[in-house]
Amino acid sequence: MSILSLPPQKQLTTMLGHPVAENPIDRMFDAVYAHHGLHWQFWKCDLPTEDLLPAAIAGVRALGFAGACITVPYKVASIPFLDEVDADVQAIGAANYMTIDAGRLIGHNNDGKGVVKAIEKVTPIAGKRVAMLGAGGAGRAMAVELAWAGASHLTLITRRQAQGEEVAATVTRASGVPAVWQPWVGEAEIPAGTQILMNATHLGCAPELESIPIHWDQITPVTTLVDVITNPRITPFLQTAKDKGCPIVDGVDMLVQLAMQIFSAWTGIAADEAVFQQAVAQALGEMS
Repeated sequence: MSILSLPPQKQLTTMLGHPVAENPIDRMFDAVYAHHGLHWQFWKCDLPTEDLLPAAIAGVRALGFAGACITVPYKVASIPFLDEVDADVQAIGAANYMTIDAGRLIGHNNDGKGVVKAIEKVTPIAGKRVAMLGAGGAGRAMAVELAWAGASHLTLITRRQAQGEEVAATVTRASGVPAVWQPWVGEAEIPAGTQILMNATHLGCAPELESIPIHWDQITPVTTLVDVITNPRITPFLQTAKDKGCPIVDGVDMLVQLAMQIFSAWTGIAADEAVFQQAVAQALGEMS
């Protein structure tokens, strides 16, 4: 009797968050793993309520996952359940991925690093006045990294005063760059002189494709507009910006930049941007 040779157990990686259905990260990572001949797989895990988070993080350790991403709304809430966090997480107060070292879960944050790399392909950040719509776990990381990259001033436009003021204080404490909170009531007012405007909310993601209520008449073609949404690549926010002649930075390129860093941290393999760009384009149905 012949013995069937079975492939080894796949090494699993994951993302914890809610919602996760429309995020193309799993298809992108699986394509990159296949390109490198890795017997690895990426699973998106939807956690609809925060009370599930402790068990989910414990499961990452117990089930031998090689790494995990953390997305909204758990980038802050996850920290108490990790064994260790790096200097970026300590400064920012949010984590967006874990590495696992001898069973210890170590939190990291490269949200902002991906954003900085994507923006600087289009426009320099140094000396620029930045306004950000929303200041959740991803937004706070991006705000701090933009300040570290040389932004001269940040305005955090949020509906919740406590959140906006806390993130503004975090930015200034971590970087020395002045940052202020501005209330978001009705259509958001865009501060005069804004040179980079970023959407750090979930408005505009598939399938709802909601528009963002802002005063578009306060935006000129000299302003670069940035969106963190990954699906679709061109959101209603970015489409309106393009129609006004503004430079744009899409969330897909941000995803690629941060995913490359995470891939290398998990696998020890140098990331090839072309492979990631092709993988995410296929995941979004942009290639036949």
